Amino acid sequence: MSTSPLPPPADDLPVLCALTCAHGLSAPLLAAAVQAAGALSDVPTLGASALAALGWRQAAVRGLLRCDPAQVEAMVVAVQRLGLTLLGAHHPAYPAQLRPLADAPAVLFVRGSVDALAAPQLAMVGSRHPTALGRATAREFAYHFAAQGLAITSGLAVGIDGASHEGALAAQGMTIAVCATGLDQCYPAAHAALAERIVANGGALVSELPPGAPPLPGHFPQRNRIISGLARGVLVVEAALRSGSLSTARFAGEQGRSIMAIPGSIHSAQSRGCHKLLREGAALVETAEDVLTEIGFTPSNQWVTNLLLGSQTPAPGGDRLDNPAEMLLDALGFEPTSADALIASTGLSSTSVASLLLALELEGRIASDASGRYFRPMAPAAAPRPPTDQGPTSTART
Repeated sequence: MSTSPLPPPADDLPVLCALTCAHGLSAPLLAAAVQAAGALSDVPTLGASALAALGWRQAAVRGLLRCDPAQVEAMVVAVQRLGLTLLGAHHPAYPAQLRPLADAPAVLFVRGSVDALAAPQLAMVGSRHPTALGRATAREFAYHFAAQGLAITSGLAVGIDGASHEGALAAQGMTIAVCATGLDQCYPAAHAALAERIVANGGALVSELPPGAPPLPGHFPQRNRIISGLARGVLVVEAALRSGSLSTARFAGEQGRSIMAIPGSIHSAQSRGCHKLLREGAALVETAEDVLTEIGFTPSNQWVTNLLLGSQTPAPGGDRLDNPAEMLLDALGFEPTSADALIASTGLSSTSVASLLLALELEGRIASDASGRYFRPMAPAAAPRPPTDQGPTSTART
């Protein structure tokens, strides 16, 4: 049975903090220096000439060798007080998918589960000012993917990012937030509770910035390369032409990751960024299955069982209406009904309705027509469809 890598030795903490002063240092260059020195603690003893010969830029060499000891000590204290883990690129727990990238940071600050960074990940990004449908689509897709074992990676921003994190948490799945500040603060402040829930649910907050680093404008595009680098692919849910999420897609292309986009209304400014990506060759996403196929991810069978949670037969004497799946079936007749109508009649959330409809359809208990409306078939379906069914669709966005 595989075991998680041990955390970095406490003796490495001062050197890792000092390395944050080596501006522009990449993961491959740090790994090369550790190999040349024999140990992380000996990297500073290599000297300027040896580090330069390994490819370190002058700013990185000067930053490491001239780093203020008092600054390093203050950072060590802050890291310990906040309960953060520092991962150098040489360490086995540093994300393997990120380490080879030429622009990957040499050191990552992590709050929460370090193991989460090794999970298969999908990046979901988009507008800070989404439409109501875009927000619901992000949440529903994230719920679907997280329930099947994909970690959802995003940037903790308001809008699509927040909806994606929320969807993963609603499925009791894993989500990772890559932050554009030090991990002693939360930006935006309105997402402080969301950040705590991410950590409490087994996910992680990640940053390349030390404690105290503010949310400067330049930090956000830099953050985006980590979002894309951690993931198998980037799904842009909804984005305007000047959306920062397009930079995440650009980084994904440079890093060899899949780029996917959901089309939207030709009348919506929040769809034009996605349409631009599609014209440039991004994979068009209409269903969740499109994403799973694009990134080559095979879900487990357990997620359908988890969604239904005993909805097949109510307990003797029990109240059918205590079970959301039964509530949905009671509201659904033999005439095709839209998901919006079911949300209104049951009072369930859009995420719950979308997920339960999908699970019930996989069980063969309901069916859908070409327009995406649902109904109870007159006779049971011959057999349930496999768990790689299409999942939530984005057809209503067009």
